[in-house]
Amino acid sequence: FASSFWQASAIDCIKSVCLMLWGSHTLVSIEVDEVRIRILMEKEFTHKFDSDGSDLDTGVERYEEHEDDELPTSMLQYEIEDDKVTKHGSGDSVINPEASEPYIGMVFNSRDEAREFYVAYGRRTGFTVRIHHNRRSRVNNQVIGQDFVCSKEGFRAKKYVYRKDRVLPPPPITREGCQAMIRLALRDGEKWIVTKFVKEHSHKLMSPSKVPWRGSGKNLVSEDEKDKRIRELSLELYNERQKCKRRCAAYQEQLNMLLKDLEDHSEHMSRKVADVVQSIKAIEEEELSTSYSGWN
Repeated sequence: FASSFWQASAIDCIKSVCLMLWGSHTLVSIEVDEVRIRILMEKEFTHKFDSDGSDLDTGVERYEEHEDDELPTSMLQYEIEDDKVTKHGSGDSVINPEASEPYIGMVFNSRDEAREFYVAYGRRTGFTVRIHHNRRSRVNNQVIGQDFVCSKEGFRAKKYVYRKDRVLPPPPITREGCQAMIRLALRDGEKWIVTKFVKEHSHKLMSPSKVPWRGSGKNLVSEDEKDKRIRELSLELYNERQKCKRRCAAYQEQLNMLLKDLEDHSEHMSRKVADVVQSIKAIEEEELSTSYSGWN
């Protein structure tokens, strides 16, 4: 009951503000999507997935955090332009090629597309982009959230700054705790929507012409591709192990045969030597008996 009361109050406030500022015609757009707004607000009161993720105070990167669910499919954003309400982030909306900077509700077809857009935005603005931590679903371990941050986000770990075994001088400090970032969440299992955008930087921006071209050629490998590659490598490793076992068994068999041949040859040579010795003794005895006969 309390959540329904707050939903109705919030919608009434939205209508009142729109009526005072832009006139009655603005209420038409609000009325059309009132049902969607109610569904959205209901999910905002009850859903378990925090589309905003963690706080910005993340000096140390955290990878593969788990979240319970995906972004609600009814997430909408309204902007006031030219005395009318325009909607972003609807079901079939995609990235606006003329958009100069990200906005909450912006939709991309893939993480690669979102990354390339933010990298291009960083080049125009004067900063470089780094891939930050992602979030996974507890249901199927699928990546459902991804952060891209300014390369000066966070701070260098003290264990790298105060190394006692350092031979060369430490590299210059590049991280200054900048909080500029963009956060995306997976929607409907295929679209990526911007759920958080921090524009301001805590450092001086570079000239666009001096922004280094780095990282733009690196593609984000999907989890399915990673799993497939892991399975392929595991199968190759298993096959190699089986081949090694078969080779070892064959080598062992050949070695045993060789040892058996050596043993047989050794026994044969021993018998031959014994025969030769016996023959020599017989000849000597015969010669000795012949010589005794001649003396007599």
